Amino acid sequence: MTQTTRQLFDCPLVPVLTIDALEHAQPLAEALQAAGFSALEVTFRTPHAAAAIQAMKQACPNIYVGAGTITNAEQFDAACYAGSDFLVSPGTSSNLFALFNTVDIPVFPGVASASEAITALEHGYGVQKFFPAEAAGGSQALKALAGPLSKISFMPTGGIDASNMDAYLALPNVVAIGGSWMIDKSALAQGDWAKLTQFAQQQRPQSQL
Repeated sequence: MTQTTRQLFDCPLVPVLTIDALEHAQPLAEALQAAGFSALEVTFRTPHAAAAIQAMKQACPNIYVGAGTITNAEQFDAACYAGSDFLVSPGTSSNLFALFNTVDIPVFPGVASASEAITALEHGYGVQKFFPAEAAGGSQALKALAGPLSKISFMPTGGIDASNMDAYLALPNVVAIGGSWMIDKSALAQGDWAKLTQFAQQQRPQSQL
């Protein structure tokens, strides 16, 4: 794992954000930075993703802002043009690996099985996204993979929340976990950024506070 990746996961929780209103991007990033998060993942599930990444990076240059849900060349190009600090995909393909190999920023390709994890490792990716985590076997699956795939670390997302995050964080092959449970949706809708910061901070592991 590179020094950049270690810094990116200084806080082992990565908020996964779907930006429905572009005007939320800057204050949301500022609120989550104030709550102590070191990285944010903006999903390419809305038309605002690239612009939101740019706004967040401009507002919070000391936090890593990456692009998630990268599934094709158009999203890849938009994410790179926006200046994304890292890239995350829900799955992988030969076309995606070819694109990922052209950039120097951290990339976390999505895998859901041992075979996919080995394939990603063969392409040079020792830190991978495990998705959808709970549906693919959860923390028990990752625990089982730790022995035979000892050279691979994972950032699981999908179905993780405050009730099960500790089981994931306790695993030696988990470097961080992603999700959206740390976002107070009512505070977001109301633009109550102080409340959102307070709630998000309460979701972090006690050892990180």
